[in-house]
Amino acid sequence: MPVQAFVFPGQGSQSVGMGRDLAEAFAPAREVFQEVDDALEQHLSTLMFEGPMEDLTRTDNAQPALMAVSLAVLRVLEREGGLDLKRDVALVAGHSLGEYSALAAAGALGIAQTARLLRLRGNAMQKAVPPGEGGMAALIGADMDMERAASLCAEAATFTDETGKTCKEVLEVANDNGGGQVVVAGQMAAIDRVIALAKAQGVKRALKLPVSAPFHCSMMASAADAMRAALADTDIAPPVVPVVANVTAAKVSDPATIRDLLVRQVTGTVRWRESVDAMVAMGADSFVEIGSGKVLAGLVRRINGDVAIRSVGTPADIEAYLAAR
Repeated sequence: MPVQAFVFPGQGSQSVGMGRDLAEAFAPAREVFQEVDDALEQHLSTLMFEGPMEDLTRTDNAQPALMAVSLAVLRVLEREGGLDLKRDVALVAGHSLGEYSALAAAGALGIAQTARLLRLRGNAMQKAVPPGEGGMAALIGADMDMERAASLCAEAATFTDETGKTCKEVLEVANDNGGGQVVVAGQMAAIDRVIALAKAQGVKRALKLPVSAPFHCSMMASAADAMRAALADTDIAPPVVPVVANVTAAKVSDPATIRDLLVRQVTGTVRWRESVDAMVAMGADSFVEIGSGKVLAGLVRRINGDVAIRSVGTPADIEAYLAAR
């Protein structure tokens, strides 16, 4: 029997129409979408199904929406396919907001509770930095890793102003996605400098990402404070399977530690490459992406080509997954 790890996508995997075919095909999926709509007092499912993309991509909408699709898929697998997460899955993990989806999947958080936390998280992250002051860039190349990206950040963060004074701006590694892809975040002028520096040093690709804020860096400190306050009042149960946390790339089951790591995650690096490597070291040989899109499947494939990988996000995907069990 394969040792399965379920992984849950983050921002960037949203698309207009996501979840609509699930809602049409499965009552358990409709229940999840209704639960999220009720929790947020918003017809988020209508926005997911019909758009517009501009509104769906807003951080405060995209985060709970992506969680909703992931949990709808999981609910269908459990109700229609007889999946038992505790019995059938060894580990769960998620990329950034996907960590909340993983925790909800494992029973540490309720779905309505998770939707409200992600709405708050999205709002807090958006408000942390005024529009245009911060951004993110992807650095992509065969030899790109955390160490090289950190070195580029250190060099590009420093500049000389018009008076000749040496100044330093925020520029930090945000995501170590593996497969030669590292994302950096910080002040916009520093982002421009690191892109130019990377190209000058022969990095294959260096490009700005279409995001509205510099996520997973120290500029998100006020958002981390907001999450610390919200999570202090949040009941967290021990997950039924271990969750591999973004900021430590290690499994966690203790509710107090989960609470602390979710706060640290707002400003900390998403150590996705190390997380996948850790899950493989723990015995996982099959990775199943649960939810919208196929971003994580692609990242896992580039990190480790020896494990089985599949994405489950549509009725056809669900049928194929259950047939293969």
